[in-house]
Formats: sequence, C-alpha cells, structure tokens
Amino acid sequence: MFVQEFISQSAVKTKFEQHTVRAWQITEAVRAVMDAINIAAADRKICCLEDREEQRDRLDFVRGQINRLSDSVKEKIKTLTDEVAAKVAMALSDQIRSLPVLVEEFRADFNPTQDNLQLYKTKLQQHVEDRLVGCLAHRCSVGALGDVRDTQRHMIDSVRPLLSTSVQEQLSSPSSCFQLTYDLGLASLCADFRENIDFQFSLGWTALVTRFIGAANARRALSGADGRLQEGSTFKDEMVVSIATRLVSVTSRASMSVLVVGGVVWRSVGWRLIALSLSLYGVLYLYERLTWTDASRERALKRQFVEHAAHRLRTVIPVTSSACGQQVHKELSATFSRLTQRVDLSEAELEGTIRQLCFRIQRLENIQRRSKAFRNRATELETQLEAFSVHYLQGN
Repeated sequence: MFVQEFISQSAVKTKFEQHTVRAWQITEAVRAVMDAINIAAADRKICCLEDREEQRDRLDFVRGQINRLSDSVKEKIKTLTDEVAAKVAMALSDQIRSLPVLVEEFRADFNPTQDNLQLYKTKLQQHVEDRLVGCLAHRCSVGALGDVRDTQRHMIDSVRPLLSTSVQEQLSSPSSCFQLTYDLGLASLCADFRENIDFQFSLGWTALVTRFIGAANARRALSGADGRLQEGSTFKDEMVVSIATRLVSVTSRASMSVLVVGGVVWRSVGWRLIALSLSLYGVLYLYERLTWTDASRERALKRQFVEHAAHRLRTVIPVTSSACGQQVHKELSATFSRLTQRVDLSEAELEGTIRQLCFRIQRLENIQRRSKAFRNRATELETQLEAFSVHYLQGN
C-alpha cells in the first residue's frame, strides 16, 4: 500500500507540476497587465478630470463675461443712439433755419395757372427735401457711420476671446451696407399748403391789419369771427384781434362817418393836401400793381412755402431724430445678437466637450473596476494554485 501511494503521488507531482508553474506564470502576467491597465486608466482619468474642470471653468467664464459684456454694450448702444438722435435734431433745426436759402436756390418755369402751379410746387417740395436730406447726410451720416463701425469693431474684439477657434473663423468684419435714411415726408407735410399769390396792396387795409396782428389773426379779424383764439395765442393777441375786429365792424357799418371825417379834414387842411396824398397813394398803388408780375408771384409763393414748411418740419424734428437713433440701435443690436449667437455656439461646444469628458471618465472608471476585478480573480487563482501545490505537489 505504501509503495502504491508513493508511486501515485510521484505521478501526480510529475503530471501537474509543469501545469501548475505555467498557471502561476499566467496569473502573475494577468495581474501585472491588470495593474498596468488600472494605473493607465487612473492616469487617463486624472487628465480627463483636469480637462473637464478646465472646460467647466471656461464655460463659467464665458457665461459671466458675456453677461457683463451685454450690460456694457447695451449702455453703449443707448448712449450712441441718443447722440445720433440729438445730432440729427440739431442738424435738422439748422437746416430749417436755412430753408429760405434752399427755396431761393430752386429754379423752374413759373406759370400762375392751376396745373402749372401744382407741378411747380411738387418740384419745389422735391428739391427742398433732396437738399435737406443731402445736408443731413453730410452733417450726420459720416460721423454716425464711423461711430457705428467703431462700436461694431469693439463688440467683435470683445467677443472674440470668448469664442472657440472654429467659431472665430466664422467671424467677419462689420457690414458696410448700413446707411442712415432720413424720411422727412415733405410732400405729405405740405399737402395742405395753399398759396395766395393774388395782388395785395402794401398799404391796403388787409395788408396793414395782417402786418400789425399777423396773418392768422388778421383773417379772423377781417372775417369778424368770434371763435376761440388759436392754440398758443397770448392775451395780447386776443386784445389786438378784438380791437381790429371792432374797427373793421365799425368801418363796414359806418361809412357815413368816414364822409363826415373826410369833410372835417377837408376844412382843416385843404383840398390840395388831400388831393396830393390821394395822388401819391394812387401812384404807389399803380406802381405796385404794375410790378406784380410772375416773378413777384413766385417770390410770394416761395415765401409762403418757407413759412409753411418750416412750421411743419419743426413738428417732425423729434420723430425724425428718434427714427435715425432707432436705425442705429437696430443695426448695433443686430450685430451684437449675431455675436451672442456665436458665443452660444461656443458654449454648446464646451458643453459637448464636457459631456464627452464625463462619458470618458465613466468608461475609465468602469475599466478600473473591471481591471481590479480581474486582478482580484488572478490573486484568488494564485492562492488556489498555492494551496494545490502545497497539498498535492509538496507533500511527502
């Protein structure tokens, strides 16, 4: 029995000793590989964690910077909008004061017939509007466009550091197609203009009353109207109109009194002085009547047009200046909106990069867990091999 057991143990030792050594080598190799994988995954994970933290810091910086930049740009846009509006308002006021010169420059065939007058006024309005727009563009557009370009470049330079390299390549220089437009609408403003080019004697009753109390009040006084005063009139104007109205009324109702007064004057100064005065009055009337030509009518029409257009244009100064300011505001806001869209693209890229890093970190953690599991399994196999070797291969 002893001999048979000894022979059996020798056979087992001979048969399994090489296999046990080989298995031991394999488990050691597996454990070494798993250790290397675990170390490499840990190093890679650390790099990914650092990259993710850096990208998160970058994302927080971009978001904070764009918020601060938005407040700064909005304030700058508002300031520039107000400056442009004020500049246009001042320039338009100056042009209204020089309106007589612009109207006097106009040259066209003048004919007092109704059709020709309408064509003449249409050309005159177009000429005045073209000149006003040209002067406004010369005084305001160049400076305003320069300020807009500078502001747009400042926006681009401020946003560029916040963009990724791929998005920076999509940035372009400021658009050069923006132009300020001045919509005065002079034709609609002067649609109610009605000229009066009929002859009016400078020493006539109507002309004297008009010169004394103004055209609007003179019309009311001569027509005997008792309506309200026009808006903005003063107490002095009311008194003057009232006196003039009474004078006209008395004159129209008491023509006999004029004859009586004339008789008194006749007896006081003599008929020769009265005749001389009437002769001079008649000569002056005849002179003015003969010199009332088409050129005089044209000058009268231009003068009346200047008064009417100046009054109408003054009422649209706030609207026109505000419209120009809004054009600048719209252009700059659109530019900044496009830039913020580029920033949004960069933020999206950063968020995508962060998601990829998080996914990569999860994979590396999974690799670490699996490599540790394989290493532990290799260690368990080594323990089992060691127990097998002790029990079967190293026994007596």
